[in-house]
Amino acid sequence: MKRAVLVMLFVLMLFIPGVSAGGNVVYVGTIEGTITQYTADQFASYIKTAEENNAEALIIELNTPGGQGDAMMRIVSMIQDSTVPVIIYVYPRGAIAASAGTYIAMGSHLIAMAPGTSIGACEPILGYAPNGTIARAPEKIRNFYAAYLRSLAEGSGRNVTAAEKFVTEDLSLTPEEALKANVIEVIANDVPDLLRKANGMRTKIPVAGKGYVTLNFTDVEVRELSPSLSYRIVTFLANPAVSYLLFTVGMLGLVFGFLTPGWHVPETLGAILLVLGVIGMGYFGYNEAGLVLVILGMVFFIAEALTPTFGLFTLAGLVSFVLGGLILFGKGGSGGVYLVESSTFETLRIAIIVMGVLLALFFLFGMAAVVRAHRRKPETGREELIGEIGTVVEGLSPEGLIKVRGELWKAVSKDGSTVKVGEKVKVVDVKGLTLIVEKAGGGS
Repeated sequence: MKRAVLVMLFVLMLFIPGVSAGGNVVYVGTIEGTITQYTADQFASYIKTAEENNAEALIIELNTPGGQGDAMMRIVSMIQDSTVPVIIYVYPRGAIAASAGTYIAMGSHLIAMAPGTSIGACEPILGYAPNGTIARAPEKIRNFYAAYLRSLAEGSGRNVTAAEKFVTEDLSLTPEEALKANVIEVIANDVPDLLRKANGMRTKIPVAGKGYVTLNFTDVEVRELSPSLSYRIVTFLANPAVSYLLFTVGMLGLVFGFLTPGWHVPETLGAILLVLGVIGMGYFGYNEAGLVLVILGMVFFIAEALTPTFGLFTLAGLVSFVLGGLILFGKGGSGGVYLVESSTFETLRIAIIVMGVLLALFFLFGMAAVVRAHRRKPETGREELIGEIGTVVEGLSPEGLIKVRGELWKAVSKDGSTVKVGEKVKVVDVKGLTLIVEKAGGGS
């Protein structure tokens, strides 16, 4: 009786989903944005989950303009070492698998594309030249990446000529063109459509430890894999336009903090945004000389704010800032190349121009207001200010800032003593635009 019960339980378990020997689950993960080492880590996590659960396949919904070459090669190696077939699916409509994304796709077991997507545009880019034009990689570098992509195409039986033109001619293909040219295997509207059309297909490259595998998607369970929060944050920051804007706004916050002493919100937020921008640029790669020029431009802006030259430092700052921005992404970071489509740099150029214009307007009208304020202050009259009580907004040691009659004034303590923020002081003399003060109630 006991043996009969065990046999019945065993037979029942064969029909319970998820208990059978595996191959009845397909995992779907998403990779989007700039390809970085964080992308490779996320890819590794997806593959690990699929392998541990003996999945029939791992589908990666890909939408990327490209990214780092070393991260791309690491991902390709992961795919080719995977014990689970990896299908690269360029999705959704409007998505692209450009540059580094194309290499990843060509190294996969199967490539699918949704309608309205594209693949290709793999020409290596050095970034911006000092004159603002896009700098193409030397022929030696182009030949290297062309050979690498050609080898991936040869290994998977895909179109070698098209693969080479992706690099040498910056060729891009629509799904229909790619399918006709034997670059991809499937055009699918969504994942269910992909599973139906890919069912029974043979992988284009061997699966590690299994050889060529015939895909069986009959009655499979589809499970979504969510990218980690850290990956989402890094993907957002690694967008060069985003990191540049964060860096610029952060620097602007610091400058604004100098213009409004005693109120620490602008400089605090500015410092946070500045750090985030630098982190993002670090993932994408940047030219150190360009970064120095951008910072120098902000130093000129600060100098204009503290010691107004009525336009001289502002002009120098704008020239330094814009020039630095143009060459900031100028050599692939540490002498390498960018594997991204050229439109990424066109977007970046627009961001640089927009920020330059905004900064010009800010300092033009901001400095004009400062000039008007300085022209009004002498009209207040020496006799009227003497005897007035003010509040210290930037500690006097012995120089600092005080607020009198709602206006900020540079002030110096009469006896050279230190006066803390918030303390009351009395104006005892005026020298030019500087007030001589002492602690309210008498001297020090």
